[in-house]
Amino acid sequence: MGSPTQCVSYLRQIGCKITAAMNIQRLALVCFLSVLFSAASFAGKKPPVPEQKTASLNMTVIRSASGKPVKNAEVVIHLIDNHGKPKQEGLELKTHDDGKAEATGIPYGKVRIQVIAPGFRTYGEDFSIDQPNLEFTIKLQKPTEQLSIYK
Repeated sequence: MGSPTQCVSYLRQIGCKITAAMNIQRLALVCFLSVLFSAASFAGKKPPVPEQKTASLNMTVIRSASGKPVKNAEVVIHLIDNHGKPKQEGLELKTHDDGKAEATGIPYGKVRIQVIAPGFRTYGEDFSIDQPNLEFTIKLQKPTEQLSIYK
């Protein structure tokens, strides 16, 4: 190598190169970590879902002949698509002693309401839900006589 001054000069050059290399490594590590953390924070987030309007349905089931309430009638609410096909399983409710049944959180759109009670005809009708609160009065009829060729 030579004189001690040359050795010191050589060591300073190597030291500068090592320091520069360490700075580059630190910068690369910081960049990598910032990309990793920002990707992780976006991965857990879902895009915002538009808020869907819902309604409350209040149904009163009565006897067609007398207007008296029908208790324990089964009320089934089906969400239906534009072709009249059910979108999913229906919501099943029972009427109270006063003939009333309530359902909340029903999304706007078309629904099919069916009412089944022993001793009455099964009722079914499609409705368009477009208001926050709707009330329905459903009149159940006694079954008609069935036709038979064996009479």
